[in-house]
Parts: sequence; C-alpha cells; structure tokens
Amino acid sequence: MSASRDDVLVVAATRAEAAHVPPGLPLVITGLGKTHAAAATARALASYDDPSHVTVVNIGTAGALRPGLTGMHEPGVVLNHDISADVIRALGYDPRERLEIGGSEIVLATGDVFVTDPAVRDLLAQRAHLVDMEGYAVAWAALAAGARVRLVKHVSDAADAGAMDWPTLVEASAVELGTWLESSL
Repeated sequence: MSASRDDVLVVAATRAEAAHVPPGLPLVITGLGKTHAAAATARALASYDDPSHVTVVNIGTAGALRPGLTGMHEPGVVLNHDISADVIRALGYDPRERLEIGGSEIVLATGDVFVTDPAVRDLLAQRAHLVDMEGYAVAWAALAAGARVRLVKHVSDAADAGAMDWPTLVEASAVELGTWLESSL
C-alpha cells in the first residue's frame, strides 16, 4: 500500500527513533509504552476532520525473538502480548489481542515489558517474530479512529541482555527507518 505524504502521519515512541524522519512529514512522538502510544495516536487523529484518509505509519525499533531476524520488517499481525486474553474471554469479553493489519506473515508482539530475559523471549517467540512496546497500541488507536495503519520496525537487538545497549543501537535503526520513509512514501 502506498500513501502520499499528504495523508501520512508518522508515529514514533522516541525522538531517537525518529531522528531521521524526512522533513515535512507530520510526526508524533508518543513516549514509551502502550498507554502513551495509544493516547498520543488517538489525540493526533482526533485533530483530523476525517481520519479515514490518514495512514498512520508507526516506525521504531524492535527486538528479534528468533535467530537470524535482522533489518527492516513490516508486520502483518500485531499482538498485545501482556494482557490476560484467555481470562478476559472467559469473562465474556473480546480482548482483541490480535490485530491483522497487513499481508506480511511477520508477527509483532507488543507489551509494556522491556524484554531482556531469555525465558520471556523464548516464550514470546512461540507466537511472534519481533517484540516492541508501542506497535499494538498505535494500530489499535488508528483502527479505532478509522485510519489505515502500517507498522515498520527495524531490528535493533535480540531481545536479550544486549537490548540494554539500545541507547547506542538506536541511531543505526533511525537511519534505516528514515531511509525507508524517504523511499517508500
């Protein structure tokens, strides 16, 4: 799916991840985590007369949950991985913990947990390829407002103890994300 720059809203969690967003693109910095991401995305979309003409492009870094995953990915499915979905379903409610947003088979797991523990990573790897802290919330807010959504994630680490080096790794990802935006929008 392509979009003109006139109907794109770029959303990133941090200024570091958005450091190389091309000038002229509307940009929202949400802050870390699902709550900040959902609130900031919803607030930004509320300023549009008709959000159905907007494509929200959430850029950011992600941890690889499986060996060999590197580079840029555009997930087709995003999971809210740290919600008690089965319990909520047993209570008679639909938690909508899985959103299908594109054609890719890549699955992104989103949660408020910064994954560095190998046991947590390996458990998540049974359901997803990548992990982040905002993608699901951005997608949920965009879809709830009637907007289109794309998640574009660059692997910054292996969702292990090395993820604690994120502050030194993010610049390389930000360059790649900026290049992707320049060439894809």
